[in-house]
Amino acid sequence: MEDTYKTIARTSEGLYKEKMSKFISFAVPVSTLDEVKENLEIYQKKYYDARHVCYAYMLGAARKDFRANQRVDFRSNDNGEPSGTAGKPILGQINSFGLTNILIVVIRYFGGIKLGTSGLIVAYREAAVEAIRANEIIECLVEDDIRVAFEYPFLNDVMRIVKEDNVTIISQYFNLDCDMTLRVRRSAVDYLRSRLAKVESLRFLEE
Repeated sequence: MEDTYKTIARTSEGLYKEKMSKFISFAVPVSTLDEVKENLEIYQKKYYDARHVCYAYMLGAARKDFRANQRVDFRSNDNGEPSGTAGKPILGQINSFGLTNILIVVIRYFGGIKLGTSGLIVAYREAAVEAIRANEIIECLVEDDIRVAFEYPFLNDVMRIVKEDNVTIISQYFNLDCDMTLRVRRSAVDYLRSRLAKVESLRFLEE
């Protein structure tokens, strides 16, 4: 099972000019639809005087059913440009670079000269590329959390597995009964659960 995905490291900006029109582009890392909406509102307010604020986004890496190349939560918007000339070429570049958890916004200031359908497609595509190239593409792990409870005398058994399997402890509570939340890359979940299941008194708690 593959459990990695490509995204961007930070927010970046690009610029493309064509026949007096200026296309300002931003590539923004996002992981939820709420983050997409929040960022869109920011750019729409900041560039209220622009002729068009077009965008496309792709989400998916945080989904429980995510697998590599399974990026199914996406949308593009032409914001008044002719259908398919803005949002679609932006989304096309997200796909071309194989990215997810990303929002690209392209703001157009009209220069008085019409670009035509093909000219618009090229402009929005190149503006998106400029924003991506100004960023850093990184590879991230898809990770899942496992919450377990067990009796205190078996703490050492659990900690040995945690150390040997390079598991991250997200939270822990130690008393007569212990409670721990562990984070591990998705491809290792089944193996970790099988090892933990052998610890006496341990049970898995569903979040």
